[in-house]
Amino acid sequence: MHILTIIGARPQFIKAAVLSRYVKANPQLGVKETIIHTGQHYDQNMSDIFFTEMDIPQPDYNLHIGSGSHGKMTGLMLEKIEELLLELKPDIVLVYGDTNSTLAGALAASKLHIPVAHVEAGLRSFMMTMPEEQNRRLTDHLSTWLFCPTDTAVENLKKEGIISTGGIPSADNKVVCKTGDIMYDASLYYRQKSSPLQTPSNFILLTIHRAENTDNPVRLKNIVDAVNSLSEKRFVFPVHPRTKKILAEHGLHFGSHVTLIEPVGYLEMLKYEEACTAVLTDSGGVQKEAFFFQKPCITMRDTTEWVELVTSGWNTLTGADTKRIVSSIRNIRTPKDYPQLYGDGHTAEKIIEVLQE
Repeated sequence: MHILTIIGARPQFIKAAVLSRYVKANPQLGVKETIIHTGQHYDQNMSDIFFTEMDIPQPDYNLHIGSGSHGKMTGLMLEKIEELLLELKPDIVLVYGDTNSTLAGALAASKLHIPVAHVEAGLRSFMMTMPEEQNRRLTDHLSTWLFCPTDTAVENLKKEGIISTGGIPSADNKVVCKTGDIMYDASLYYRQKSSPLQTPSNFILLTIHRAENTDNPVRLKNIVDAVNSLSEKRFVFPVHPRTKKILAEHGLHFGSHVTLIEPVGYLEMLKYEEACTAVLTDSGGVQKEAFFFQKPCITMRDTTEWVELVTSGWNTLTGADTKRIVSSIRNIRTPKDYPQLYGDGHTAEKIIEVLQE
């Protein structure tokens, strides 16, 4: 079985690492993996560092797409991925998450009648204005195998008419499977590999990168105002290059209680998440990682794909409302109950097992 994996952004590096390591460690499975890196994240600290840290084999192909508008990026990816699919003729195209790389890979494969497997299928924010929501919904409908991290994800697909139909797997005979969350597998493995880190005491970890916040000057200013109103707290903020540029363009600055640092690799990020007292973010992945480390999280979005974190009390949604962000941070508490929401740490094994059935 020849799997062609398409990745291009931070979350996909992390998810792919788990499955690639499992395939490499089990040659008796007869699985060959070819990795295409679209180059969607082009900053050195946001790309090459992950391959080194995560023990992922260097990609067999790097498309060097870089940044640009959604249409330009996705169009270039489609063209170059299609060329490689025609040349390599894989049995399955495997995509992760909800980026432009995800959609481009799924669409290119689907047009050529190569079945698509989607890891982290069924997530929904129910906000179609979000690029990520568009990408994940379209990818789910194009996919043959839909690997869901939670029961909620399975139910979301069912409501859209996507269910396991039996028969030979195809785009019309889908296989929907709850496998657990591959990000949980990653955190269990890689937290043991990370080195000790010098961090401030009693700090809140801050991340801002979602387009719904960075591309809306009012929302972005509200967030900055909220953080600046919390001068009695200490924040550490690894700044995404794009966020840094937009903040500068709008003349927005943080107070001295906020320590801005360069983007960090995944292992270092785990250490910050482990060392902090709480997390303030708009990232889907960081919301979960906070939970993995039993840290309460405030999410600066109006909705979340990880609704079980909200219902269990580990995540609070504030949107970009200054008063709600300030109030939520000042009143943050760690829940007493810690439910097992994301599987048993064997997601990669389950995915390969289903693909080989």
